Amino acid sequence: MFAKEGYPFIIFFSILTIFLLFASISLDSLLLAVPAVISVILTVFVFYFFRDPERTPPADGKLILAPADGTVIVAECVPETPLGGEALKISIFMSVFNVHVNRVPFSGRVIDKKYFRGCFLDARDGKASFENERSVIVLETAKGVRIAFVQIAGLIARRIVSYPVIGDDLTRGERYGLIRFGSRVDIYLPADLKSEVKPGDLTVSGETVLARFS
Repeated sequence: MFAKEGYPFIIFFSILTIFLLFASISLDSLLLAVPAVISVILTVFVFYFFRDPERTPPADGKLILAPADGTVIVAECVPETPLGGEALKISIFMSVFNVHVNRVPFSGRVIDKKYFRGCFLDARDGKASFENERSVIVLETAKGVRIAFVQIAGLIARRIVSYPVIGDDLTRGERYGLIRFGSRVDIYLPADLKSEVKPGDLTVSGETVLARFS
């Protein structure tokens, strides 16, 4: 499967590649062969980048799951958060080689959503959480607990896609957006929860356990 947002890129590069290959072979032109090879490489990369594999969330409904594929770069309590107070913050950095489809970490209702224009610092920079372009979703669980997850644009990523609107009921593990091309997702949880991951750990969206509600 491929993310629907990737189809325009897939179609464009596929057509360009076919045209350049046909032209270089028909005209027996080495001059056209070079851009044709480059176009093939770019087409393969676009297919790879927009892949969207199925994921199977764990059965335990108390588990909070990773919203993104990538590497954990932060797992600690912080005082400044979208929840308005101290919270456990877990940040996941996504390189251009990771799956970039984001998934809902826990089931609940969207009670707030905000978009902030900003800079495009390296997503691994600590200031990116507050200065970069980002999209924030605050979700309230069935038991009234609030969590927040934030898509953050990076140095190369310049396009955040987020489907939910305020009032939507989201299900743990379902797709809710993506970021093109490489970036970061922060998730904020109640401060009394214990992180099940640490910096350096690899995550799989919709499957890796970040924390657990008691």
